[in-house]
Amino acid sequence: MSERIKLLPDHVASQIAAGEVIQRPASIVKELLDNAIDAGSTEITLYIKDAGKSLVHIVDNGIGMNAIDARMCWERHATSKISATEDIFKINTMGFRGEALASIASVAQVEMKTRTELEELGSYLLIEGSQVKKQELVATPKGTSISVKNLFFNIPARRNFLKSNPVEWRHIVEEFNRAALANPNLTFKLYHNEELELDYQGESLLQRVCEVFSDRNEDDLIELDEQTSIIKVSGFIAKPAFAKRLRGEQYLFVNRRFFKDNYLNHAINNAFEGMISKEQFPLYVVKIEIDPAQIDINIHPTKTEVKFEDERNVYQIMRAVIRKALGDYAQSPDEGQFDDNRFIHTQLNFDKSTVSLDTGNNATVSKPDWGGFKESYQQQRNQNVKNWETLFQGNTSSTATEAQMSLLPPSEEIGDLRVFFQLNNQYIVTPIKSGLMLIHQQAAHERILFERYLQALAQHPIISQQLLFPKVVNLNAQDADILVEILPEMGALGFTVNSFGKNAFVVNGLPAELHLENEQELLNGIIETYKTQLLGEENKHKNVAKTLAKRAAIKMGTRLKTEEMNKLVDELFACTEPQVSPDGKPCVSKLTLQDIGKMF
Repeated sequence: MSERIKLLPDHVASQIAAGEVIQRPASIVKELLDNAIDAGSTEITLYIKDAGKSLVHIVDNGIGMNAIDARMCWERHATSKISATEDIFKINTMGFRGEALASIASVAQVEMKTRTELEELGSYLLIEGSQVKKQELVATPKGTSISVKNLFFNIPARRNFLKSNPVEWRHIVEEFNRAALANPNLTFKLYHNEELELDYQGESLLQRVCEVFSDRNEDDLIELDEQTSIIKVSGFIAKPAFAKRLRGEQYLFVNRRFFKDNYLNHAINNAFEGMISKEQFPLYVVKIEIDPAQIDINIHPTKTEVKFEDERNVYQIMRAVIRKALGDYAQSPDEGQFDDNRFIHTQLNFDKSTVSLDTGNNATVSKPDWGGFKESYQQQRNQNVKNWETLFQGNTSSTATEAQMSLLPPSEEIGDLRVFFQLNNQYIVTPIKSGLMLIHQQAAHERILFERYLQALAQHPIISQQLLFPKVVNLNAQDADILVEILPEMGALGFTVNSFGKNAFVVNGLPAELHLENEQELLNGIIETYKTQLLGEENKHKNVAKTLAKRAAIKMGTRLKTEEMNKLVDELFACTEPQVSPDGKPCVSKLTLQDIGKMF
């Protein structure tokens, strides 16, 4: 009887091992970026073709390798980082196990050129499926250039599991941004299908954060810089007012290595408790520096998980550092003491079952539990309008003194006691029986349009207004793929967009109520918002609706007529969630008579 237990051939073992490390093109990007950073590079350029399925090519100006090292680096467990078991517990480099290059070579066709500063000629290697096909001397700049072509060419089944190009591209950009945030002093460039997509020059962490998150600026961020006996914490968090309802802007680094840790994420989110709602997520780029002997980074094939020796104290320190930074920000003189987020829900006949919705600045908003409502959308709108109208039922005329009445608009504008006026063409102000209510006109209009667009996507498409002169819009390949993917949603929202050649589209119609001169900017904005998310079908609808609502809403500084203010307020309180904008920011705030009295 023959033996049943056999040793696997090396190439089979390598392919199995590669399955742990190389899951998609972004996995190759991560490993090659790690190696380029370890090589002491100051400039790293990444070229991608077909979202990495056809080509991942990285060029760095690091120390390079001689001919022997160039050959050895492709062998399994060949590494320059460790030589004994103890070395694993004092790792300061990104890579160390010698698995990455061997795994890549086993599932792709690889070319490498590399040269050290002391050599006149460098080395060229061609590898396919772990087999070195060619090695020779070649003229090449100092540093290393690696091209990984045709990923999973020898494992077609694995290739079938890759996602669409837009999805794989988003993963690549995410890995690229992680490396860029961890190393702001280095220059990073990213090309996709020969088009320069990202260009980060060596700079400070603050500048790098603002570049990676292009919709942020320095005024939106709070700096962290605390040294303790256990760890040093540095980086930036966003102010509570700029928290979003979408994940994806949370980054943790330990000794310049990105890692995921739900425990520490909880510490940071807990520090924001009372300042943002549970549905919101703050932006943070937090860097931890710690003695390598106090952590274990060898617990996951992709090294994205880290085990801390003193996890509990790290949690407490992290939470305390964030709370201190938020406390310093809240107490800064320029922020003021005005509590502008308490909503008038106590005046409305909503369900008494509520949840706490923190909107920033330590203020809370009570949000109705809409899950229990079984009525139709229109019935809810009608009921909300009735509740809104009850706000004006009071004895303002009998209790207000002559001096108080002089603060209100002229009597001829009062009508049925619903008085509106604009403050600085930004806020709608109206007296109610308990004080004054302020409405952020842009945020309110965004909420109205957002819910209207969601209804259009669900069942009632918006009428399209044909353009007199159709507009041709040119996109890069990746954005063109995304636009094709969301065209059904665009059509339901009133867009008439048709293909017009390679990566070109013609806009024949826009939603009837949307008046914009720059169709290119509008489409780019929708696409950019869309591709920053990993979206399910429902979230895709919300994302497209939110982007269009932000573009179409009236802007701060727009002067409104009394009738327009009246209509906007009515439509806001006919929404299912009138308290907050689609981004989670407050739409409405109240200044009570008690608050006013305290001023005097």
